[in-house]
Amino acid sequence: MLSPEPAGALLLCRAEPAVVGPAAQLLRERMLLARAGREWSVLVPETKPWLAAPDAGGEPVDRVLGGWAGALAVGAPWPVLALWWDADRSGFTLASGFRRPVGYVWLANGTPVGEDEALRTFAARLGLDPVLDMQSLEALAVPDSEADARARMLGLLAVLTRTGLTLPTGLTPGEPADRLREVARIQPDAERIEWSGWRDAVHAELDVVESSSIGPWLRGPKARALAALQLAAGLPLAVHGLRRRSGGWLTAGAVLLAHGALGLAYDRLRASRD
Repeated sequence: MLSPEPAGALLLCRAEPAVVGPAAQLLRERMLLARAGREWSVLVPETKPWLAAPDAGGEPVDRVLGGWAGALAVGAPWPVLALWWDADRSGFTLASGFRRPVGYVWLANGTPVGEDEALRTFAARLGLDPVLDMQSLEALAVPDSEADARARMLGLLAVLTRTGLTLPTGLTPGEPADRLREVARIQPDAERIEWSGWRDAVHAELDVVESSSIGPWLRGPKARALAALQLAAGLPLAVHGLRRRSGGWLTAGAVLLAHGALGLAYDRLRASRD
């Protein structure tokens, strides 16, 4: 059964912590970052915005995590998997680039209420085996009176271990949010992610990106086109978030706008120094 504290969440990023950290700063949320196996990282929220009242900006945990995942993934070349749970349901949201997020939901008793097509899209975007891994995923969509929501989530993680994912002991779906935070804190490589201002966040992200394989694509026509696309996509998302009072959509729009503005500014800066 799920924990007495109903809502909790984890963000899994298919990238090294050194790459994830600078990007996560742009969420402007306090989180703990740790390694989660080969080429995977885990972000554990230190706050619980889903517990806030609606008039104070509170949203269901699935919307909060969906917004965070989309904001992280839209400006990064790696996918982000949000795992979330509350008293009634558990599920995941996979975000990757500008593509539409894909997700699946189980009721607390393990009853699947998602679409099979979502699992196929999930497998394809993560490069899972279309036969062996897909069989394991399809089993999660079959009614099973002995598998509750926690068991379904553990089954999902078992499939992902074949991609190199290994969550630290204790960081398990269904655990209380406070316990997840304490477990993350004692990890030997744990790093606290906090908003330190735009200048530090931008410098940190540029250092990581310039040392990566996409460094040469930071300037020039392609870089300017990408920045313009991010600005064009971010503005309506931010406006939509303001109108609906949706923190998730507002965060996604703000991150897109930040990436777009950063891309244009960096291209001009590099050009002025040549």
